[in-house]
Amino acid sequence: MNLHPHKLRSLAVTLAGLLALGSGGAGHTAPAAIATASAPTAPSSTALSHPKAAPTPSGAGLSQDRSADGRQRSSSTRGVRITEEQERATERGLAWLAREQNKDGSWTAAVGFKLNNSYRSTSASAAHVGVTSLAGIAFLAGGHLPGRGEYGEALDRAVDFVLGCVQEDGYITFAGTRMYSHAFATLFLAEIYGMTHREDVRLRLQKAVDFIVKCQNEEGGWRYVPLARESDMSIVVCQVLALRAARNIGIRVPKSTVDLAIRYVVDSAVTGNQRRSIRYSALGTFSYQRQAQSRSTFPLTSAGVTALNGLGIYSDELIDRGVDFLNSQFDSFNRRYGSAGHYFFWYGHYYGVQAMYTKGGHDWVNYFTRLRELLIRYQRADGSWPNETGPGAAFSTAMACLILEIPYDFLPIFHR
Repeated sequence: MNLHPHKLRSLAVTLAGLLALGSGGAGHTAPAAIATASAPTAPSSTALSHPKAAPTPSGAGLSQDRSADGRQRSSSTRGVRITEEQERATERGLAWLAREQNKDGSWTAAVGFKLNNSYRSTSASAAHVGVTSLAGIAFLAGGHLPGRGEYGEALDRAVDFVLGCVQEDGYITFAGTRMYSHAFATLFLAEIYGMTHREDVRLRLQKAVDFIVKCQNEEGGWRYVPLARESDMSIVVCQVLALRAARNIGIRVPKSTVDLAIRYVVDSAVTGNQRRSIRYSALGTFSYQRQAQSRSTFPLTSAGVTALNGLGIYSDELIDRGVDFLNSQFDSFNRRYGSAGHYFFWYGHYYGVQAMYTKGGHDWVNYFTRLRELLIRYQRADGSWPNETGPGAAFSTAMACLILEIPYDFLPIFHR
């Protein structure tokens, strides 16, 4: 089907009930309707003491191996064979992350924001709740579980740090982090709750989701700071995937939030009807903001396609054109941003690889195998990956591990 604005309302009604019906494993069964989860009760205390619920393994694959924690991992996923070099690179990256974790469970990174092609730090070295969440997700995606195995304690400490950053209104922030970090933290807590069913996690997770819903603006999107009137695609995709992960494990997400998000993402696609004079204005790209003269790029297009997938849209001309654009710009994008590990490279491929994994077939196999070769080449001797422009090596290393781990097929957020 092709998406046109006049069709969006009926489409949104249909898709609202399909928000991210990913094929989660045990503990990730999606409820039948979005607004069916019971309202949470505010926690009586912010203390982080809690019983440790036994994690529920999830994930399934084709021919399968078992991880160190006894979980099943695909050795081949949709035509991509997991290689020994890929496994070693991932293991070295996770080991580096474990060594760099702070005692309080956090990872240190530069808190700040992107400014055009640069990154402006507001705190050059701080406990970063967004990077901590990405690192935690990287351990989960590698088959590790909280409270078990080699990295169980590291995950427990990361969870406790993130829970401690949840404010009374549900905003997850620390040291000045903003909505990017809130979304990554919400996604991390959703995956943790799906595995552990911890009540203290559920309560804070519902508050975090409610905060995302509250901060959605009239355009249907989100911006760097809460309650902003403008939106941009790089923030929207983070919130959409956080909502999807939460929805998958029974957290309440209003249908109206989904309707508005669908409209925003579709309106941000370059369809040929807009007048554009900037570099990337090809059909299939997605723009930074909805205005006709807003720029469109490789990372924004990967974000747009993945956002549509996260909203339950898997087959559409907009997606096909977006995938074609990503394929056509793969080499030039990497030449410009890859070797130094610019944050554009990491978030562009973090969403790009998810878009291709969902698409499947030759697009997925070609994209991933070429990207894997680059990542293995870019890994440094200590196991980390470079990030000369951005929050730092903890961010890039978590992102690289997540990209390499997608074929492991553990996390429901990566499932169609």
